[in-house]
Parts: sequence; C-alpha cells; structure tokens
Amino acid sequence: MAEDGLMLNIFSAPVKIQKTTNRRPLSTAEKWAQKKRESKRKAVFEPQESSASKQRKINQTGQQHTHEKKLQSPRSPSQRSNNTDTEENGDQRENSAVKSPSKVKTFPKKAPEEQGDHGRPFIKTSSLFRNNPEIPDVLSPAVTQVKEKVFTSNSFEELDLHPHLVATLNKVLNVTSMTSVQKKTIPVLMSGKDAVVRSQTGSGKTLAYGIPVVQFLQAIQPKVKRSDGPLAVVIVPTRELALQSFQMFQKLLKPFTWIVPGVLMGGEKRKAEKARLRKGINVLISTPGRLVDHIKNTLSIAFSSVRWLILDEADRILDLGFEKDLTVILNAVNTTGPERQNVLLSATITEGLSRLASISMKEPVSIHVSEGSEETVEACPQAAPEALSDSYAVPERLQQHVVLVPSKLHLVCLAAFILAKCKFEQRQKLIVFISSCEAVEFLLTLFTEVLCEKPSTTSTKHTSTSLNFYRLHGNMRQEDRTEVFQKFSQCKTGILLCTDVAARGLDLPQVTWIVQYNPPVSAAEYVHRVGRTARIGAQGSSLLFLTPSETAFVDVLANHNISLSKMKMEDILSALMKDERFKGRGKWDSKKSAAAFEQEVRERATVLQTDFENYVHANNESLQTAKSALQSFLRAYTTYPSSLKHIFHIRSLHLGHAAKSFGLRDAPQGLGSSISANPANSKDSKKSKDKAKRPPKKLTAKERVSNLMRSEYLSGIDGESKSKKRRKKKKGQAEEEQSAAE
Repeated sequence: MAEDGLMLNIFSAPVKIQKTTNRRPLSTAEKWAQKKRESKRKAVFEPQESSASKQRKINQTGQQHTHEKKLQSPRSPSQRSNNTDTEENGDQRENSAVKSPSKVKTFPKKAPEEQGDHGRPFIKTSSLFRNNPEIPDVLSPAVTQVKEKVFTSNSFEELDLHPHLVATLNKVLNVTSMTSVQKKTIPVLMSGKDAVVRSQTGSGKTLAYGIPVVQFLQAIQPKVKRSDGPLAVVIVPTRELALQSFQMFQKLLKPFTWIVPGVLMGGEKRKAEKARLRKGINVLISTPGRLVDHIKNTLSIAFSSVRWLILDEADRILDLGFEKDLTVILNAVNTTGPERQNVLLSATITEGLSRLASISMKEPVSIHVSEGSEETVEACPQAAPEALSDSYAVPERLQQHVVLVPSKLHLVCLAAFILAKCKFEQRQKLIVFISSCEAVEFLLTLFTEVLCEKPSTTSTKHTSTSLNFYRLHGNMRQEDRTEVFQKFSQCKTGILLCTDVAARGLDLPQVTWIVQYNPPVSAAEYVHRVGRTARIGAQGSSLLFLTPSETAFVDVLANHNISLSKMKMEDILSALMKDERFKGRGKWDSKKSAAAFEQEVRERATVLQTDFENYVHANNESLQTAKSALQSFLRAYTTYPSSLKHIFHIRSLHLGHAAKSFGLRDAPQGLGSSISANPANSKDSKKSKDKAKRPPKKLTAKERVSNLMRSEYLSGIDGESKSKKRRKKKKGQAEEEQSAAE
C-alpha cells in the first residue's frame, strides 16, 4: 500500500510523464527546459491559430483533465501497466509533434504573391459602399426627340458649282452627296442673303458655308490677289476649331492656288502672324481675342475688302465672354468696305445670339433642319430663335445613357468604365469631359500610373490592349494642344481627358463614347458635348455621370426633348472582374452565387480605390495636386446658372465623399489649411510662409479613426467646433437679455 500510495503521489503531479521506466520526479533543470520548450512552441504557432485550431485545443484540454482524473483513481497493477503503455504512446505522439512542427495544422502567413492583395500594405480606409445616399429610380419622361435627316440623295453636281470644286469634294474630301443642312443652306448663301443656320452637331455646317465662300471668291474677276487682304473672315471660339476650319479651307482651295487662307489664334507668335498679314491673307480664320489684338496693334491688317463675315458656333463665342471683342470686330468691319454677307451657325440658338443677329444682319433667313420644318423660314431674327430654342436635335444614331453614382464611387466607376471599353474591347475611342484644367491633369497622372500596366506585368487570360491617355485644356501651350489634337485624331484607340474646350465644332474621327464625368452647365452644352460622336450618320454612345442629388437634371434635359436610358453602376463595376490586378483577398469561383459575385465586385472596387489613395498619399506633391484638383472642382460647381441651382448647389455636396473621388483620405475641414495661402493676398506674408513650411501634423490612430468617421457622416460644411458654437449661443442669449432689459 505504501508503494501504491507513492505511485499515486507521482501520478497526481501536474508535470507530464516522461518516457522513462522508473518514473522518477523531474529535476528543477528538466522542468525549466520543458517550460522553455513549450513556451517556444506557443510563440511559433499561437498567432496563426484559427477558430478551428482553438476548438481542437479546448477539446484536448478537456481530454487531459479526464485523463488526470482517471489517474487519480485507485487501479489494479494490470490497469496501471495498460495505462502506462497508453501514456507512453501519447508521449511519443507529443514528442514527434515537437520535433516536426509541419505536422501541426497551422495557418502561416502567405507570401505577397499568394495573397490577393499583391503585396499592398493594409491601410484603414472608409468603406465605399456604406453611408451612401439611396439611388432613386430614373423615370425619364416620354419625349419625342427632334429628328433631322442627315443625308439626302442630291449630289453637289446639281448645284451651279465650278467643276474643279466638285472634283475636289469627290476626290479630296470623299463627299458625293449633300447633307440636309448643306442642301438648304448653300443655295441661300449663293443667292447673297444673310442666314442664321441651326442644325445638329456633325451635320456638315462647315462645308455649308465653306463651299459658297470658295465658289464666290474663285468667280471674282480680275482674280483675287494676296494684296487684296481679307475677303472672308471666319470667327470661331477655340483654337482647335480654328485649326480644323483652316485645314478644311486648304483642301477646298487646292484647285484655286491664287486664293490664300490663313489662321490667327492665341498661343502663336505675333511676329510670324504679322508677317503673314503683311504678305496677304484672303480667307482669314481667327479666334476673337487674337483678332482684336491685331486690330489694335497691327497696322497692316485692313478690312476694306471684306465680303463675308461668318460666326461659327456663335452662341459659344458669346458664352465665353467675347461680346466686347465681337463689338470691336464688327466696328472695324463696318467702318469701310462694301456690303457683306453675314452668316451665324450653331447647333443651339440662344437669346444672345438672336440679339447679335438683330444688330449685325439685314433680313436674315432662318434655316432650321428638322422633320416637319419648312425648308427656309424668313422671319425676324428675334422670333425664330425663341421658337426653336425649346427643343434640341441630337444625332439619330446616338445612344444616350445616364448612370447614378454616389460621390465616393465616382473615381472607381470612371476607371472601371475606361477599362471595360478600352482594355477589354477593341477600337474604342473615348472623350471624357471634366469641369476644370487641374482635375484633367490630376486624372491623367493618376490613371497613367494606376491603370496602365507596366511592361513587366504578366499578361492576363483576357485579350487586352494598352491604354493611351491624352489631355486637352486651356492651360496647355499651343504647340502641345495642336500635337494632342493631331495625335488623337489619327489614333485608333485612346482616351481624351478634356474640358469644354473640345466641346464645340471639333471633328475627331471614330469617337465611339462621350463620357460626361462632370455634368454640363446647360442642356445646350450637353448637346454640343455629345455631338463629338455619331457624326455624319455614324453610330455613337454617350454616358452622363450624376449623383443621386442631381437626378432632376434628367427632367431638365427631357424639357428639351432629350431622352436618356439608365445604366446600372453595378454593371460598370463588374468590368473589374476581368482584371486580375484588383482581385480581392479571397479566391473567386465563377460557380458561386450572385451575392458572392456582388461581394467580389465590391472588394475589387475597394482594392482599386486603395491603389488610387496609396498613389495620392505616396508623396506631398501628388497630395497637393489632388487637393488643388478638388478645390478647382468645387469652384466650378459654384458656377452653375441660377436656373439649375436647385439641382447643382454646393450645399447638396458631401465634401467628404467628394474628397474620396479625388483619392483623398482627409476630412474636408483639413483641405483649406493644408494648402498654403497666396502671400500676395494675405496681410502678413511672413506668417503664411512659415505656415506653409511647417510639416503636416502626424495623426494618432484614434485621431485618424475620428477623422474618417467625421468624413463619413458629416457634409463638411458645418465645420465649427463645439466651443465656438457654445460661445455663439452665449452671445445670443446675452443679446436677448440685454434687449429684454431695455
């Protein structure tokens, strides 16, 4: 019994039984070695423990307690020997587990290549799909779109034109039959009458006035000389349109080499232009500002022989603030010279244009091309435009779409659409209209760095093409603008990020999609933007981005007989499933449910947004570029006309979500202070310089989370602190008490 009692005392010890025959108690050194070995094993495997492994550990602990209870109960020698064998087998298993840790089922950390994040650092960012406004249903009213028949069966040979001019149209310009606007306009202008021409974009209005001008000039006897000076003056709103019109006149005048065309526009050297004017220009194409500059400063320019004055895109000339410049030009032309013909052309006619027509034209013929309209309608210029300004005509083969996207998802949605059309489809050319020059520059850099694949990137399963981005805006140098205009015209696929400088008159071939990333300022501007595609009977599509608060703009367009079909945001984002660069952390299986597919799309959109934010916050320069782009967007948002303020108002914007669409993680309150003020406008320039030099304050983890929450839930407009509000409240109460006492 004494031996049995001794054995019971040994087995009741908490120390695990060693693989020995005499079963003596462990020494102090052996105990320390065993504890050290166990703690080392825990340190290796515990951090990667999953819930399943934790459950197994709990079960093993329960079994161990049961085993110890069995040991503490009295047993026979045979039972003890059997139990000793069992314990020895258990110890062998335990020792083998210690020697070969690979047998233990653990979850080691994957290499960056095996993970779905491609080695991206994990950064706390607010969710793209939470706290967004509800997307309402777009109920586009049933409207009857104004239709214009583009082509006719009539050829140019039916007109009384010079044979060489007809041959040039057929062989050089590859034009055989007239469009509707050309059929109605050319006979009127050749009869010597003034005209106000209104027709849809891409209907051939440039040739409608170009052919009569060339026919008139080549028939003058004796022949026109360079020394005669300008006989026809064409005013256009933008440099690119001036260059395009000049190239068209060069082609038309190939058989008539004695007639010299010329172009004047901003950005070119005045000295070279003055030299061309001294030599002589017979057909002068110019932008308003540069022509006024030469009228005031160039002595060699003279308008004594002008027979034609043509204002192309006349309403845009007035919108850009060139009304005073037009007055200077009209006064210069009116002072001397014989009677002239005046022509105004545009796809949209405004009140300002009708006012201009009443001042500068004599009994003009109003030409409107639409189904059911008379061929030529003679009326007073005030009545005709007002009668025609309610409804706008868009190309018949143009498919118009609208997508409602919350502010936070604007950037990701645009990127997904560009990838879908230009990477995974063939021969697609996109024009993306953006509200400011700074935003164009920012998006060009961002998309080039994030969306364009590097040469070392392995090719995906899907056939893809390289993305070619171009930019066009008013702050570029003239040589750069001309180069981009030529390159994008000649390329087969590409994306042009531009402002409204490219919205008027430009004939960019084979453009398949027009994307209006920022909404236009009017329905007329919408018509001119979408008119860059579906030109001369071709097929094209357009997409308008709106936030849920801007849905009413669809009704504004419907009032002008423009109907849009809705495109779902989820369908656009699903294009990210084709690009393996933005896959989520999990493994996607195409056989999974629709809910799993939607979750994977959301994960990929979040990965893409994180890539954008990582690039923006990589250095201070890119961060400042993003902030200045956001500020320019907000400034542009305040310029909408009063008639649209109920739709596009700065207070309806969520500034935190708007910042998200520029890749910014900061709360809106920090935007103004982070960009240094202009020292010239500040009272104390030294203080502003000191503030600009200070490095940005590093935020703690709690401050960062609080900023994210503030950006997520607040609009960012009410930025006053609680203490300031409390002081205002006390001040108001004191004033009330004082007034009551009086």
